[in-house]
Amino acid sequence: MNGKRGFLSANLLKIIAAALMLVDHIGMIFFPSLPAFRAVGRLAFPLFAFMIAEGCRYTKNKLRYFLTVFLLAAIVQLVYFFYDGSTYMCVLVTFSASILLIFALQFAQKTLAAAGVGVGKKIAACLPFLLGVGAAYALNAFVQIDYGFWGCMLPVFAALFPQSREKENLGAYLCKMGCFALGILVLAIDRTLAHGMPLQFYALFAVLILLLYSGERGKWKLKYFFYLFYPLHLVALQGLYWLINM
Repeated sequence: MNGKRGFLSANLLKIIAAALMLVDHIGMIFFPSLPAFRAVGRLAFPLFAFMIAEGCRYTKNKLRYFLTVFLLAAIVQLVYFFYDGSTYMCVLVTFSASILLIFALQFAQKTLAAAGVGVGKKIAACLPFLLGVGAAYALNAFVQIDYGFWGCMLPVFAALFPQSREKENLGAYLCKMGCFALGILVLAIDRTLAHGMPLQFYALFAVLILLLYSGERGKWKLKYFFYLFYPLHLVALQGLYWLINM
């Protein structure tokens, strides 16, 4: 990334996000009266949301990328439902919606930037994204989804600047971070007003971590790391909780 001197690869960001999520869920399960765990854990969602946007930007197979997240979300939801009858949609459902919105946004961006495309076609190219945003809002009105509508939209804030890795200089990245910080702020306000969750404002500190992002994937292949870590760590923590309280 031209002009950017960050040293955290995408792989390291995912590991940091996973560690923060682990702290969050340890607090949720074992120390519900200690807000410090949940405050630290608020940084995890924005980091993963940003990496979802990066995944959409660089994936070579859009359908496979979406289906990987969506199918795992379906499996997790089935486990939740058969375990305690819960219909609360997990964060993988949130990100599944985000991925579809970003792909629709990418189509609109590509069409708008193309030379020789008429105004009518440009307007038509924006419709899938606008309809997708409306559908996401309507879905959240009827179903409880983790982080709600603005949670679905947060990765979209990171996708509003479509520069490739080679063309994204420091100035462009800082603009992206400003837009992403705005998305985090809107999400925090929404969570606070709707659910009394002022701890969500701690999520803004995730931007400081993202400013250290190098724009590179890293040497390790952690393509499915989060998808596996998310359900497995929850199973492990819940199992440990049962053992302690037997």
